[in-house]
Amino acid sequence: MGGYIELKDVQKEFILGDNVIKAVSGIDLSVEKGERLRISGRSGSGKSTLLNLMAGLEKTTSGQIIIDGNRIDQMNERDRIRYRRKTIGFIFQSYNLLPQYTALENVALPLVLRGIAPKKRIEMAKEIMEQVGIYSHAKHKPNEMSGGQQQRVGIARALITSPPIVFADEPTGNLDTKTSQEVMELLTKLFIQRGTTFVLVSHDEGIQDYTTRTIYLEDGRIINFSKEESN
Repeated sequence: MGGYIELKDVQKEFILGDNVIKAVSGIDLSVEKGERLRISGRSGSGKSTLLNLMAGLEKTTSGQIIIDGNRIDQMNERDRIRYRRKTIGFIFQSYNLLPQYTALENVALPLVLRGIAPKKRIEMAKEIMEQVGIYSHAKHKPNEMSGGQQQRVGIARALITSPPIVFADEPTGNLDTKTSQEVMELLTKLFIQRGTTFVLVSHDEGIQDYTTRTIYLEDGRIINFSKEESN
């Protein structure tokens, strides 16, 4: 029986002039439901490409990606977008907040895409913002908040639809050590409470304290698995 997320001989190639660049080469990987998996490796090792493939943001060149029995590698672009909206939350290194919107409006944006009524959107945004400790900044715009505050807004936005899976690309990359620890403690607490499956890319070795497993990539291949104690 396979895992909640299954990758089978996944390949991703890019054409650059006359050259074929193999960003991901024959990845086999199984992720269990509720696991917190960290992907690490040097710059250019293929880790962000692998994350994007798992999240359905990019198409594989070959191989299978199966999430909860669904072959996302076989989906067309429209179906992948629908699947992501229903199943996946994403946390970005650069926060990706819309500068013209308040924190609350940014958090509620995924609900707009789902057609949720305005009153209900506000209620749901308030609830998740209180959980992540950022509701006091609900009326602030991104340029009125610190990096840590903006990332909490990004976390609230990723979690507002209660996705079973959250992907993150260097979620603490722009934060200082203390704020990074606070963000990871918050994420770990919320994911354990919710049973969320979490897959993140990070260079930060300190983050492994908040994950259940780390895989290391080199030249698009997994070169090492590391088990950690679960927090």
